[in-house]
Amino acid sequence: MFEQLSDKVTHAFKHLQGKTRISEKNIEETLAEVRRAFLEADVNFKVVKEFIAGVKDRAIGEKVIDGVDPGQQFVKIMHDELTKVMGEENIPLDFNRPDPLPILIVGLNGAGKTTFCGKLALYLRKKEKKESLLVPADTMRPAAKEQLLTNAKNISADYFDSDLGMHPKDIALKAYEKAKEEKKDVVIIDTAGRLQVDKDLMEQIREVREAIAPLNPQIFLVADAMTGQEAVGVAQAFHETVGLTGVVLSKMDSDARGGAALSIRHASSIPIRFFSNGEKMSDLEAFHPERLAGRILDMGDVLTLVEKAEEVIDEKEAEKMMKKMEKNKFSIDDFLKQMDSMNKLGSMESLMKMIPGMGGAMKQMGDLSVAEGEMKKMRVIISSMTKKERDDDKLLNTTSRKARIAKGSGTTLKDVNDFLAKFRQMRKMMSSMMGMMKGGMMDGLGNMFGGGMPGMPSMGEDGALQAGQRQQKQKKKGKGKRNRGGFGKWRF
Repeated sequence: MFEQLSDKVTHAFKHLQGKTRISEKNIEETLAEVRRAFLEADVNFKVVKEFIAGVKDRAIGEKVIDGVDPGQQFVKIMHDELTKVMGEENIPLDFNRPDPLPILIVGLNGAGKTTFCGKLALYLRKKEKKESLLVPADTMRPAAKEQLLTNAKNISADYFDSDLGMHPKDIALKAYEKAKEEKKDVVIIDTAGRLQVDKDLMEQIREVREAIAPLNPQIFLVADAMTGQEAVGVAQAFHETVGLTGVVLSKMDSDARGGAALSIRHASSIPIRFFSNGEKMSDLEAFHPERLAGRILDMGDVLTLVEKAEEVIDEKEAEKMMKKMEKNKFSIDDFLKQMDSMNKLGSMESLMKMIPGMGGAMKQMGDLSVAEGEMKKMRVIISSMTKKERDDDKLLNTTSRKARIAKGSGTTLKDVNDFLAKFRQMRKMMSSMMGMMKGGMMDGLGNMFGGGMPGMPSMGEDGALQAGQRQQKQKKKGKGKRNRGGFGKWRF
């Protein structure tokens, strides 16, 4: 998401390279490019105008900090202003109540309401340890009920078997009583959509909203991010009728230009609460303005990356793995487990985008799907090995064993030999790197992403400035060269 916008914005910063101070003259070209990039991304023109004015006022009046590159300081100003435009902070759900929290989901047809209901139930279980009751209240489209029940079964969530002959408000109230009886934490109510905003749709939703008003519900609009500025108009129309408490942006993994995410909060005052970035039920993230601003400016999003890692990495298992690496006893079976964990985290491309400074590097690396294809090939080769062979690769010292593995995996003897050579090289490299990671898996991630890679900004409050100060010190000491990444031939 935001690839084109991010590319254009970061490209605009080239005008500040080599400058010794920030002035109105040397930021004019940069701001002109940023303005164009935002307008092309379908950001509301009033939002663009106010954003550019805010950046300009702050940049010109800002004193350049000693030892910090003006370009990096300008990026920090951009980050702060962009965060302000999108809402400054995430607004979590409040579960401090004796009864279940009702969440009414509204929106137009095709925006992804029903899919979001399932994603939200799974998210709340994993992140908040809350159990939900899914309620189909779309009486206009019977298929929506089947879709919601299928989603509920796929994530092992409870659902209310609604009578679609009833009015949606009666379905909502009856489902709520059931949720109270079963001591559920949340009631997620899926409502009918239309191809466009119309009086019938709004009247029906208003009646449901009034019926559950005493229960102090959350009202979320699911808006298609691909619709750009149109999403702002839809949000305002629903807000006037039912009083929205939040917006959910769907299809953020598409070729959406980003205008909706950057416009809705500032143009309508309605906060963005979540965004959906994939087709899987697990592809849902809470909306953190400062993190998204970091992604757009190629500063990464290490906090989200660490949160994802914490979900799939078992701490005790990680400690075992690290001890094995330190003693050079990391096995092929351990490598397979690590690949499984990586798959749960997401695609290689999505993970790398969360690492500061990797936007530009990824362009040089080319198509990452080739590397992911190689990973799949490795998995097939490993699956053709016996458990003993995966635990002790020394057994793989005969041509007959390797030929058997090649035949079973549909590869060649050379492929198997290449895999073993790369694996052993990687294991040796891992063993030598364990010194910096003895503080634990999360400390290791912190070192690698926050301060261990020259030139990459950490995601602290003044992350970009900290990186700039490090670079200036390195230049003074004659250590301006950046370390090369990768594990020898083991490159992804």
